[in-house]
Amino acid sequence: MNATQPTVCIVDDDDSVRRALARMLGAHRYHTACFESARHFLDGVDLDSVPICAVIDLQMPDMDGIALQQAMSRRVPVVILTGHADVGKAVQAMQAGAIDFLEKPVQDMTLLAAVERACECAMDQFVRRAELKVLRQKVERLTPREREVLAWIVSGLRNKQVASELGTVEKTIKVHRAHVMQKLEVDSLPALVRIADKMGMGLVARA
Repeated sequence: MNATQPTVCIVDDDDSVRRALARMLGAHRYHTACFESARHFLDGVDLDSVPICAVIDLQMPDMDGIALQQAMSRRVPVVILTGHADVGKAVQAMQAGAIDFLEKPVQDMTLLAAVERACECAMDQFVRRAELKVLRQKVERLTPREREVLAWIVSGLRNKQVASELGTVEKTIKVHRAHVMQKLEVDSLPALVRIADKMGMGLVARA
């Protein structure tokens, strides 16, 4: 799979459908990978290391398209195809985050538009995951005490106030703060706050 351009994964138990979709998408310069079942797809891709989206058949013997979509927990943008119109399933799929729910036979331009949206979403997700991975690695450099100091700092307290909360002296907090900024590779309080927000670290609430 190509790590710089999304791969469109085609998941369908019908070999002729897989080949036709791959041929059509390939003609429009999309990278594709085909899977004959939901289980083969889940076993065959690393959902966190490459940008992918998926075109999934609704009715498959081992796991239907909705169940596969739910198993991926929104980590992969999905376009669902079905041979039978089913309003209930369509609503369920869209509520679970599907990019589109299309009835077969689908017009090429309709499918291409949905796939393009899915690819854009896949790249956005991939970039965010990569950014969070780097941030997690940086945060893991912090000692438990440095994480505690970080939480108080981003809550808006000054060094002296943090020292009071932690039962130490301001000079010690300044040292911890310097280490935190060095390890997180930032040079300002707003940058620290952005990292804390992205990592969902939460702000310390004063009693």
